[in-house]
Amino acid sequence: MIAERLNHVIQRIQKVDRSQKVKLIAVSKKKSIALIKEAINSGQKDFGENYLQEAVEKIKAIDDPSLTWHFIGPIQSNKTASIAKYFQWVHSVNRRKVLTRLNEQSKENQKILNVLIQVNIDHEDTKSGVMPEEIDDLVNYANKLSNISLKGFMCIPKPGNAEESFKKMKILLNSYPYLETLSMGMSNDLEIAIRNGSTMVRIGTDIFGAR
Repeated sequence: MIAERLNHVIQRIQKVDRSQKVKLIAVSKKKSIALIKEAINSGQKDFGENYLQEAVEKIKAIDDPSLTWHFIGPIQSNKTASIAKYFQWVHSVNRRKVLTRLNEQSKENQKILNVLIQVNIDHEDTKSGVMPEEIDDLVNYANKLSNISLKGFMCIPKPGNAEESFKKMKILLNSYPYLETLSMGMSNDLEIAIRNGSTMVRIGTDIFGAR
């Protein structure tokens, strides 16, 4: 079942007219190790998790160095040590304090951590992320940190406004020519996201079913 669902999502991605490569992140929060292993056996290598304690338990239990784990949930300062230790990518960075801690703890783990800045592209009160006008400061700060590799940006679009949100994100990325990653698009809007420059789509429901 997972294999069929995964294949269907891959076909959806492949059908979109695009020039960029697109990486599929299987969002496995609240899903069992058995289901994740089904996805692994079907060739999936990148997994996204929102809840740190649950994620660490899965990462330890599966213990597969060929996998890439992406932390995509809100980041509390006291959780950064585990994020730096167990994850290769972090999509949801939104302040200097978190960057500072992730950098120090990545140094302790002798690794370079790939980071995306979460952008509140539509200025929504209910959403996390950096306001677009404040991004430059955080980008410049991230670029000074020796164990942080800033790759680009992530967003969650305003409901009913995905295309406009994604267009604004593409314009934002283009203003930093040395950055190349846009993490945007989920099960219901992945085609729109890819058409507007997404290089990573975060798919949960269409692979693992409803939570």
